[in-house]
Amino acid sequence: MRLSRSFLPTLKENPAEAQITSHRLMLRAGLIRQTSAGIYAWLPAGLKVLRNIANIVRAEQDAIGAQEMLMPTLQSSELWKRSGRYDAYGPEMLRIRDRHERDLLYGPTNEEMVTDLFGQVVKSYRELPQVLYHVQWKFRDEVRPRFGVMRGREFYMKDAYSFDVDYDAAVDSYRRMMLAYLRTFQRLGVKAIPMVADTGPIGGELSHEFLVLAPTGESGVFFDGAFEEQDWLSEAVDISDRESLAKFFARMTSFYAATDEKHDEAQWAKVPPERRREGRGIEVGHIFHFGRKYTESMDISVSGPDGAPLYPEMGSYGIGVSRLVAAIIEASHDEQGIIWPQSVAPFAAVIINLKNGDAQCDEICERLYAAAPEHLLYDDRGERAGVKFADADLMGHPWQVIVGPRGAKAGIVEVKNRASGERSEMPVDAVLAHIGVGA
Repeated sequence: MRLSRSFLPTLKENPAEAQITSHRLMLRAGLIRQTSAGIYAWLPAGLKVLRNIANIVRAEQDAIGAQEMLMPTLQSSELWKRSGRYDAYGPEMLRIRDRHERDLLYGPTNEEMVTDLFGQVVKSYRELPQVLYHVQWKFRDEVRPRFGVMRGREFYMKDAYSFDVDYDAAVDSYRRMMLAYLRTFQRLGVKAIPMVADTGPIGGELSHEFLVLAPTGESGVFFDGAFEEQDWLSEAVDISDRESLAKFFARMTSFYAATDEKHDEAQWAKVPPERRREGRGIEVGHIFHFGRKYTESMDISVSGPDGAPLYPEMGSYGIGVSRLVAAIIEASHDEQGIIWPQSVAPFAAVIINLKNGDAQCDEICERLYAAAPEHLLYDDRGERAGVKFADADLMGHPWQVIVGPRGAKAGIVEVKNRASGERSEMPVDAVLAHIGVGA
């Protein structure tokens, strides 16, 4: 993308309405704009980040055998009345009535719909297990939406649902999903710690939240500092083997980690004082096992081994894709702006032309840009160098490729790493390989 022609409106000043860093930087870097309370439009650069995150989430879901589908945002109230949640959910549910006086709702979650769809298709225990997921917009009518996309009313989310023949198989699905989440967050470049958590309105008996540590987090967290020192993905785990999954889960849960809602002072006292860590965390994922809560309440059964009706065990697994954009920024920024991990950045690098109109500078910039236009932002504006550098730091591109007239004469450019600040000079032909894009 050429910056001179882009829809990428950066701001020099902090917007008055933004209270936390991610909200300020998302507005200033031209990622989002508010359209109404708690509802945001995602501008081109912001949408690229959103898609990059969603694609990594999809890849790791597919890797454990989950199948992607797409369920509608509007749901019939009858499904929720069958489960008993229509009246119990509360005012966060946006209720709608169509022209035929039918009651609908803008889905805040999809347990009822996916259970009904499952029941229409799967008839025998031999067809289990099934894990279905989608990435879809959801709506919860927060009484006080704030902090930008961190706590908006409309949000983009991956939610998956597992159906298993019995409890042991359901726990296997739960553990498999926990492993997928750890792999997902590692690829996203964030450290998200799974913590014992409350099940909330979803229901259930086994629950972990994944939290990114940040001072602006809404949840209080308590965890064993030794947890952060572990490389949880260093050992191969066979996702088809129950014993391998059990060993992984036992190792994962051997260190104390809990949100304030589930904090246990007696267990906390057993953690050596020098390893106790307290702070705040941003919830970016939540996994539940809730058994037959929905299959029984909605009377969705399959034929069991003896021919009798069998109610499958279920689990629910969410990742806040839009919230992750803000969480990554909260965990990765400095005074100048965002510092994107390369896996989610809207552009791998920005090409900064220090002297528009100089034949050699223009030629080098055009050559680099033409080699990988989908990965590069070309700042071809007729602005001062200081403005270009400030915007590059603000937008957080992992790399800055700086093309000036002195180096251009010798076929040399300067490359800056946004995270470390390290600068190096190199021949033009070496740049793309150095920043990890192109052939």
